[in-house]
Amino acid sequence: MIHKSLQEEIEKILPISRIRYNEPMDRHCSFRTGGPADALVFVRTEGEMAELLTLLRGLGQDFFILGKGTNLLIGDGGYRGVIVTAVGADAPDTADDLSQSGQAAGSSSDAGPLQENSPALDEIRVQGNRVTAGAGATLKAVAIAARDHGLAGLEFAAGIPGTVGGGLVMNAGAYGGEMKQVVRSVRMLMPDGSLRVMTGEEMEFGYRTSVLRRIPSTALSAEFELEEGDREAIRARILELAAERRAKQPLEYPSAGSTFKRPEGYFAGKLIMDAGLRGYSVGGAQVSEKHCGFVINRGGATSTDIRRLIEDVQKKVFEDAGIRLEREVIFLGEF
Repeated sequence: MIHKSLQEEIEKILPISRIRYNEPMDRHCSFRTGGPADALVFVRTEGEMAELLTLLRGLGQDFFILGKGTNLLIGDGGYRGVIVTAVGADAPDTADDLSQSGQAAGSSSDAGPLQENSPALDEIRVQGNRVTAGAGATLKAVAIAARDHGLAGLEFAAGIPGTVGGGLVMNAGAYGGEMKQVVRSVRMLMPDGSLRVMTGEEMEFGYRTSVLRRIPSTALSAEFELEEGDREAIRARILELAAERRAKQPLEYPSAGSTFKRPEGYFAGKLIMDAGLRGYSVGGAQVSEKHCGFVINRGGATSTDIRRLIEDVQKKVFEDAGIRLEREVIFLGEF
C-alpha cells in the first residue's frame, strides 16, 4: 500500500484523474495477466515525469516505467510500488489502420500544472528527414508519421506494439531493421534530475539491449534520421510486413511477442519445436502451435502459469540441445 503522505505528494503533481491506486495490471500488459500495483500514474509531459521521479527517488520509493506492457509479465501478487506510464489508458491507438494516414502529433488533455512549456511525451514532430518523438509515442504512430512524410527507414517498426521508450530500452527490431539503424540522438533524464542528450553511438545498442538497461536513466524523446522515399512504396512495405506477421504469428492470442532472445547461430522457435514442446501447456499458458517462439495466454492463464511454462521450456531446451534460452520478457513484481 502507498503511504498516505506519498499519495498527497503525488496528487500535488498530477490530477487525481490520472492516479489509480490498487490498479489491476492485467488491464495494462499484453499477456492480460498480473495482480494490482500499489499505484499506477499517467504522466503527460516531460516536466511531470521529471518532478514525479525526483519525488519517488528522494523518498526511496520503488517504481517502474511502463510503456505498453508488451514485453512484461507482472506477477499475480502485483507490484509493491508505483508504476509510471506515459501511455494513457483511454488513449486511442494513433495508427490502428496501417493503410490510412496516421496522427502526426500527440495531444495531451488533463495535463496538470506542469503542461505549460513542457513537451508532451506522446508528441511526434517531423522536420526534413528527421522525426522527433516522445518516449510515450507508439512505434506504430511514429512509423506512420514517417510514411506520411515520405520518409523511409521505420517500416519495420510499424508492427511492433510498443512505445518509443520501450523500443530504445530493448533496441526493438524486426525484419532486418532495428532502432540502432535510425536513432540519431536520445534526450535522457538522469537520476540526479539533469537532462542529457546521447548520440546513437552512446546509446550502446545491441541485440535487445541498450545503455538504458545498464544505467538508471529515463528516455524522454528520440530523434530519428531517415531517408526520403516514395510514400506509396513505404506504405506497401508496411502492409507487406503486417501481412507476414498475421500469417506467421499468433496475434489472435495475448502474448508478449517473441518470448526468448535468438541464440547465436540458432532460432529459439526451432529449438523449442525440436524439443517436442509445440503446444506444450501449463494451465492456460501454451507454447504457440503457430510459432513456437511465442508463449500465449489461451484463456484464463495466470502469470504463474506463464512463468512456469517459460522456465519449463528453458529447462527442456537445455536438456535437449545444451543451449540456454534467455528471456526477452521481463518479470516484475510478486509471483
